[in-house]
Amino acid sequence: MSEPDPKLNPSAVWPRPAASTAVFRDGAILLVARSRPPNAHVWSLPGGKIEPGEPARAAAVREVLEETGITVRIDGLVDIHDVVVHDHAGALSAHYVLAVFHGRWLAGEPVAASDAADARFVALDDLASVELTSGARELIARACRLAG
Repeated sequence: MSEPDPKLNPSAVWPRPAASTAVFRDGAILLVARSRPPNAHVWSLPGGKIEPGEPARAAAVREVLEETGITVRIDGLVDIHDVVVHDHAGALSAHYVLAVFHGRWLAGEPVAASDAADARFVALDDLASVELTSGARELIARACRLAG
């Protein structure tokens, strides 16, 4: 997700709709390391902004493909998740409302692109050793239960 333009009135541009996906393949989940602050080099689900007129599910599929080169099938909605970021003075600097989906890998191998610094499948058993963005661990656990 891109950084806000500091010249804009935050109340005029926030919140922004976004979508992400928990993509599963053979006991592993697809993760991306973010390339930009505030979560640079922290792992998360692939995702990003929903474009005007774009359905949330279509945005989720597009963002996974753009960030990782992976083709995915969306199976369902996990949750709606707010990402709210404040600056050091406490002022709102970002607010995204994410539609978080779960789905299955269809094709491709992860290659970081777009705003991802790295992309890879991580074994679900190894998630405890990965630094994840706030809320990601709980969303992944819920996605695992829904995906069966």
